[in-house]
Amino acid sequence: MVISVVGIGGLGKTTLVKKVYDNEIVVAHFDCCAWITVSQSYKMEELLREIIKQVYKARKEFYPKEIDTMKETPLIEKLKQYLDELRYVVIFDDLWVVEFWEHVKYAFPKNNKGSRIVITTRSEDVAPSNKESPYYHVYKLPPLSLEKALELFYKKVFQCDEGKCPPIFIELSRAIVERCGGLPLAIVAIGGLLSTKDKILYEWCKLHNSLSSELETNPHLMNITKILSLSYHDLPYNLKACFLYFGMFPEDYSINCARLIRLWIAEGFVKEKKGITLEDVAQGYLNQLIRRSLVQVAWSDDVGRFRSCRVHDMLREVILSRSEELSFSLISMQDYTNFDQIARRLSIQKNVNTSLKSITSSQTRTILILGVDEVPNSFLANSFANFKLMKTMDFESAPIDYIPKEVGNLFHLRYLSLRDTKVQILPKSIGKLHNLETLDLKGSLVSEIPTEISGLRKLRYLAGYTVNNDIEYSTDSRLAIKIHNGIGCLQSLQKLFKIEVDNHALIVELGSLTQLRKLQITKLKRENGMVFCTALEKMSNLQSLRIHATSEGEVLELQSMSSPPPFLQSVTLCGRLEKFPEWITKLMGVVRVGFFWSKFIDDPLKVLQTLPNLMDLWLYDGYEGEQLHFEGGGFKKLKCVGLRNLKGLNRLMIDEGSLPLLEELRIGPSPQLKEVPSSIHYLKSLKDLIFYEMPNEFALSLQPDGGLDFGKVKDIPRVNFWYRTKGESYKGYNLGDPELLERLRS
Repeated sequence: MVISVVGIGGLGKTTLVKKVYDNEIVVAHFDCCAWITVSQSYKMEELLREIIKQVYKARKEFYPKEIDTMKETPLIEKLKQYLDELRYVVIFDDLWVVEFWEHVKYAFPKNNKGSRIVITTRSEDVAPSNKESPYYHVYKLPPLSLEKALELFYKKVFQCDEGKCPPIFIELSRAIVERCGGLPLAIVAIGGLLSTKDKILYEWCKLHNSLSSELETNPHLMNITKILSLSYHDLPYNLKACFLYFGMFPEDYSINCARLIRLWIAEGFVKEKKGITLEDVAQGYLNQLIRRSLVQVAWSDDVGRFRSCRVHDMLREVILSRSEELSFSLISMQDYTNFDQIARRLSIQKNVNTSLKSITSSQTRTILILGVDEVPNSFLANSFANFKLMKTMDFESAPIDYIPKEVGNLFHLRYLSLRDTKVQILPKSIGKLHNLETLDLKGSLVSEIPTEISGLRKLRYLAGYTVNNDIEYSTDSRLAIKIHNGIGCLQSLQKLFKIEVDNHALIVELGSLTQLRKLQITKLKRENGMVFCTALEKMSNLQSLRIHATSEGEVLELQSMSSPPPFLQSVTLCGRLEKFPEWITKLMGVVRVGFFWSKFIDDPLKVLQTLPNLMDLWLYDGYEGEQLHFEGGGFKKLKCVGLRNLKGLNRLMIDEGSLPLLEELRIGPSPQLKEVPSSIHYLKSLKDLIFYEMPNEFALSLQPDGGLDFGKVKDIPRVNFWYRTKGESYKGYNLGDPELLERLRS
């Protein structure tokens, strides 16, 4: 059956479908699922590949690599063949093209197994329909009733008062909500705006009058952009440019929050505040935009930090319209033979070779390259040789393999990203970029930083590593970059990772980087441990620390530190530890701790349970003892625990009152562990219980068909088992999976 949900933008089509799609009962009903957001400029082959990847992933399987080179027709056949015996659900979100379904429908077999295709669209013309066939159903999503609209409005505006509206605002609230015509996007946007204002009746009346004038010519609120533009106009001046910057990215693009913040800083949008870093000020800007409902959080991590964000399609239209009026930026999504306008900011999207070759404006300050298959050499040469005013160059994932030596001509350059490119060597002329603040080399092929970098005294962010995809768990799965002496001159650095520290002098220099917030090092030798601790004690602002020894067996000598950085929130130590570092117990604000190959003899939980804010704990080959004990009253905030590769563990004890908020527990391989503790039922918040390479007898005892210990786990929402396949990759199985039972009994 094909179900189309139709309605105007901002009505809540996606929200409604997502709520159903994520429901645990719905998830359990289908064999596999996929959620596809369809942009207006979609490519059918890419879309089909994404569906195949998602349905394979939903069944804990690895997708066949040959699909990466398949054309449209073979992809359709591959998908149809895979789904033929399965009950599937596939969502196509935000469909625009009338012909879309006619192109894609042959990939989905009518196998009479209760499968569903769900489409969200703004146009009835796009929705597949046939009144004479029960196979197609069109649901026209109605606007919210006034009662529900007011409820939503109150929750947004009066968050601190649990959604209760003071009597003095009831009449005016009703008038504002009535004008929104039951559109959730408008209600949430205006409610978000009012939530930031003082609760003064005059301010509300002023907004209502402005809103009313906007709506006088369109009483049915069809032109929602006029309402949304009110939120833009109400922004403080410093936030308007930040908001317009979202228009530099493609439709439905999830933007890495840290990347966005660094771009804002490079553009000069972020104003200094005494005692606060530019990064923290910019994070405050982003938080404001999120609170005003102008920006959506696309993903946040397990400790609640925003990792990626996006804007709603309708808001993006407001942004693009305003950007054009202000000549804020130029977005190129099609080929132009020449650019006949001067644009300070260029966003080059899709395959626009002719456009790239014709960009000659010496006034350009910013270039973002997004989703192109080729970057002409003439463009690179011209950009670095002639764009003397350039501030920002973002080549993330662009198909380039070199940077011209003329990069040194760009004196004003503040931001250079070569992330996930094929660039291998940085020219020595990069040392001339005295205003550079960000140098992002993560995932590139750059393995060594030239000594000339010591001249970049304004550099705030230096990150780089190359990825070794052949190694799953190793201190070297991400290969660090080599850096030479002189790093101590970069005293503006906020983040530095991942670098090799295989000599004494370099470690001493690290002590000069007192502004560091994040540090990741590798190849720390035992004999350099004491000098590193001395350097670390000087980093009073450090928040995140990851240390790798030279190898898994190398001892990390970290006992000598008496005063650790007081604001540390994340600590990961990779290497052998002869003693538990006592300084960790002083970290009252730490939320993440990981020990890899530590090989503790004594149970580390007794010490770690006293950390009041710990939310994420990981032990990978970190303990050689036989028993681990989670004592009652310990780990009050812990949400995620990984007990991986603890080969000697034969007993896990969980007291009542321990781990009250634990949501995820990962165990294995632990061949000596014979059973799940009966006390696991104390973990009332547990949602995911995941086992790796556990003995067959252990896994069989938990199965629903006759397993002696099934009763211990039957109330846990998700129980999974992961085993290595012949190709050394992991494959996951759900509890009771027939394929798992066959494997365990063979």
